[in-house]
Amino acid sequence: MVGAGAMGSVYAGLLGAAGHEVWAVDTWQEHVDAIRARGLRVEGASGDRVVPVRATTDAGEPGVAELVILATKATDVAAAAEAARPLVGPETLVLSIQNGLGGPDLAARALGDDRVAVGVADGFGASIVGPGHVHHHRLGLIRLGERRGPVTPRLEAAAAVWRGAGFTVRTFDDVERLVWEKLVCNVAFSGTCTVLGRTVGEVIDDPEAWSVAAACAAEAYAVGRAAGVDFEFDDPVAYVRAFGSKIRGAKPSMLLDLEAGRRSEIDFLNGAIPRVGREVGVAAPVNQTVAALVRARAAAAPRR
Repeated sequence: MVGAGAMGSVYAGLLGAAGHEVWAVDTWQEHVDAIRARGLRVEGASGDRVVPVRATTDAGEPGVAELVILATKATDVAAAAEAARPLVGPETLVLSIQNGLGGPDLAARALGDDRVAVGVADGFGASIVGPGHVHHHRLGLIRLGERRGPVTPRLEAAAAVWRGAGFTVRTFDDVERLVWEKLVCNVAFSGTCTVLGRTVGEVIDDPEAWSVAAACAAEAYAVGRAAGVDFEFDDPVAYVRAFGSKIRGAKPSMLLDLEAGRRSEIDFLNGAIPRVGREVGVAAPVNQTVAALVRARAAAAPRR
């Protein structure tokens, strides 16, 4: 698990609890030290447990792995993939699981097109409580797909590993749709919640805030359709409301990053919509404005 933040720690903890040898690789020394000393505590929708996961700051320590999961922020994928080279052997599958557009492509540039597949996580609402301790609101859906082409036996084998750890997993032939369906939800709540400093439920309940979130989702849907994405739904506003209603108390990771003084993924989320929109001739002014406001908030926030 390269990147043991909130989501990466949930993955590591549940996969470790299922009996797999799991290594958490992260640059946060205090987190790594806590996991080494006390184990990784995962609490929330899956229960409350402490799992004896191995942890290190050195990706060269574990040796070659069967499965490498890149669970970093999109902004850190390129560096994480380079660091993960010692983990990747001839038969290793690398799953790149990030919000937004472009993360798996950055990983593939470093590790090879034939090594990297795509994961999309929906509806976990995870957060770091403290070093060695993570919480998640729900057990959401993990979607897996190859970067190009249909589902393969290696991907089905990886899906079986996740299912055995208690995750709900679906595999898809059309990976682009997976990414964009998650992106529609991300842009609705990530930017809006970050600008306003609110939870998902607070945005849904405020008509003015919801109008911004809904417009972000509608623009992303229109841009995706113009780019050739075959969405599984035809009402993006209803889709994101249903999604958000399941994690009402959650703060999107972008807001948590702002509050913690970490770099924002805005350019991979709301900021990606006007960029792709220009390529396909569809304007996205609400996403462009929200992205600019998030950048302004991030620039003014103290760094830690």
